[in-house]
Amino acid sequence: MIRGIVASSRPISWVNTAYPFAAAYLLAGGGVDWRFVLGTVFFLFPYNLLMYGINDVFDYESDLRNPRKGGIEGALLSRQSHKALLIACVACAVPFLVVLAAAGSLVANLVLAVSIFAVLAYSAPRLRFKERPGLDSLTSAVHFVSPAVYGWVLAGASVQPGQWLVFGAFLLWGMASHALGAIQDIIPDRQGGLSSIATALSARTTIWLVLAGYVLAGVLVVAGVQGIGRWSSLLALPYVLNVLPHLGVSDASSGTVNRGWKRFLWINYLCGFLLTMLLIFSALFT
Repeated sequence: MIRGIVASSRPISWVNTAYPFAAAYLLAGGGVDWRFVLGTVFFLFPYNLLMYGINDVFDYESDLRNPRKGGIEGALLSRQSHKALLIACVACAVPFLVVLAAAGSLVANLVLAVSIFAVLAYSAPRLRFKERPGLDSLTSAVHFVSPAVYGWVLAGASVQPGQWLVFGAFLLWGMASHALGAIQDIIPDRQGGLSSIATALSARTTIWLVLAGYVLAGVLVVAGVQGIGRWSSLLALPYVLNVLPHLGVSDASSGTVNRGWKRFLWINYLCGFLLTMLLIFSALFT
């Protein structure tokens, strides 16, 4: 059961939420203090368990029809395990949230509340934002951008226009990435009676929107960042190149986009490393 709970949290994706929080907290002037450590640990495991664990429970029917589930791209636990998984989600997240809320300002707590609401609303019954085309990609993007915004305001920094552009670029990256993942699931989602931006718009239209999202994200970074940091806009290129082989995809061949999705998972690690090196260089020489 413990192994299943860890698998549900998608360990390969932990860095996608912990890194934005940690980087933003430090860039905003925070140090390696207890709030930095607590927030990084929270966005590393409990946050991802809450997000993906709830998703695994309420997407069970469609996941049964999805050949990529049951590995690093998503656990497939039995129905008998769902209650234990939901209990683990709450038990792991609540203690962190209580302490973080006590330590944060009103603005920080509002951002944290929006972040947790987006996590719950994406998969939970009745809300099910993941089945509302367009809102599904936006909500998914908030899952990854909100830890960065939270880290920034938790450190006590104000959000200036340039920072808004960077957060906007991150939001576009997140929306494009979600839509890319939705394309590969068109067939199992339709079989399971689920809607998404990809099932609504078609694979071909969605992949072109993905491409546009990545390109525009790079443009916003150029507009919002000064000096050496502008080079980070080039990190959009690997994502653009990853999409290009799939521009001719159809609904019938949508499953082939899984190859691009698997490349995307490793591109994240490459770009995260390059961004870290750029931030270190910028801190040392500017």
